[in-house]
Amino acid sequence: MNAMVIKSNLATVPTEQDPRWQAVVARDRAFEGKFYYSVKSTGVYCRPPCPARLAKPENVAFHATREDAERAGFRPCRRCKPDQVGASEQEAAQVAEIRFAVGECSLGSILVARNERGICAILLGDDRDALARDLQDRFPRARPIGGGTDFEDLIAKVAGFVEAPALGLDLALDLRGTAFQQRVWQALREIPAGETASYADIAGRIGLPKSVRAVAQACAANAIAVAIPCHRVVRSDGALSGYRWGVERKGALLAREAAA
Repeated sequence: MNAMVIKSNLATVPTEQDPRWQAVVARDRAFEGKFYYSVKSTGVYCRPPCPARLAKPENVAFHATREDAERAGFRPCRRCKPDQVGASEQEAAQVAEIRFAVGECSLGSILVARNERGICAILLGDDRDALARDLQDRFPRARPIGGGTDFEDLIAKVAGFVEAPALGLDLALDLRGTAFQQRVWQALREIPAGETASYADIAGRIGLPKSVRAVAQACAANAIAVAIPCHRVVRSDGALSGYRWGVERKGALLAREAAA
């Protein structure tokens, strides 16, 4: 199928008669980046050539951008990963190498990675090898290189920040994500140490009150633990919710900040 112009009046066309639906059925790569589609029965949004099982047309809606789909409350499909294409993928491709090292802190192992633009990952866990694999998964086009002895001071500084987040981290950060994720992460950085906010609060602060689920997904996509304080986001009833690096670590961070 040849690429065709996507016209604004297609919103009035039944899904099965919409040329975008035909592109989805054909998994046509010619439409890559021209639109995205969401599936209300699964709550995800996809790229036109997504290899997942074809959705029922009555469950499908079309979106001009990833941000439009996320604002509508849909999360990225895990198979076609629509949030990792376009500008974000081009930026990642420009990173020739990432230097990293793994150290220890009171919360377990800590991996710190840096590229020419700044800190691009702070990962927490119990298994050093698993952290290194996580880094590679997050930056599949980059070449990870061990940081060497000159990374010892950097690890010590970041570990010290994890122990006392209220002191701040005076290091450049390289945040890679969609425009929506960037807005969420900026809102997280505005939550003072010792305070929390709900996912609904964050959605309201960025002017998109219906995007609570997408806010949660943006928190889960954060690669820079503590410096982008997704641990300060809790459920509306104040209870701790999921945390990529473990709910126990989330609770420990919040308790530490509250006591400071």
